[in-house]
Amino acid sequence: MKKGLGKGLDSLFADNTMDISVETGVKTLRLSEIEPNKNQPRKDFDEDALGELADSIAENGVLSPLIVRPLENGRYQIIAGERRWRASRLAGLAEVPVVIMEADDRRTMELALIENLQREDLGPLEESEGYQRLAADFGLTQEQIAKRVGKSRPAVANALRLLALPREVLSLLREGALTAGHARALLALPDDDARRAAAERIVKGELSVREAEQLVKRLLKPAPAAEPAPRENYALALQSKLEQSLGRKVRLAPRGKAGKLELYYTDNDDLAELLARLGVDND
Repeated sequence: MKKGLGKGLDSLFADNTMDISVETGVKTLRLSEIEPNKNQPRKDFDEDALGELADSIAENGVLSPLIVRPLENGRYQIIAGERRWRASRLAGLAEVPVVIMEADDRRTMELALIENLQREDLGPLEESEGYQRLAADFGLTQEQIAKRVGKSRPAVANALRLLALPREVLSLLREGALTAGHARALLALPDDDARRAAAERIVKGELSVREAEQLVKRLLKPAPAAEPAPRENYALALQSKLEQSLGRKVRLAPRGKAGKLELYYTDNDDLAELLARLGVDND
């Protein structure tokens, strides 16, 4: 029975550039002939999940071949499929199906990165950083990245936007305290201080994504304008200002749009001073 490449691996062959050739069909190699790539972007392998895969392989075999390249020492290096290689060893297999490719170091790294981005258990920050690396190290556009990993261009763009969040928020995202949905909601806030503060509230309050979105909306809502002071309070404040300015007792009595202003003086000299302050010539 002929083995297929498996879900997701076809996209690794979408671009046949950069000194790549694929030998015809799927071959079989001994596990002892294969070695992992020391520059593999995936560093952590969940032991429980690996054990489950090993049990499945022991029962059903390796359903999707590894992709390897030949080395000068006669051995083969894994380009994609290290998890299956590890699980096959745990399952006690002697041989595994492979597709042998001729690929330079640069293309090997790109394919390993793309395969890593197709993992089902990929974290949101791992995804964002992977896309960023494809763009920075390999010069791929968002459209090209989307085609390579089988995602839409907006999905790639949204993932890359998460990297604009402050370091503290990214740490919460990496740890799983925040989800990608929480992080996208925080991007609407105007600055890093606001994003950090909101992230802390989300984590402490154990808010859902929907609740986080509502929180951000409230934070972005302009503060209501201060209620104007009652007319009486306004009149008293203005009366006090007039008394300070004129240096005498003043009575201000508003009545609707009109009103009455009374200025008090103690004698003729005081009156003369008041008139002078008001710029009235009493000669």
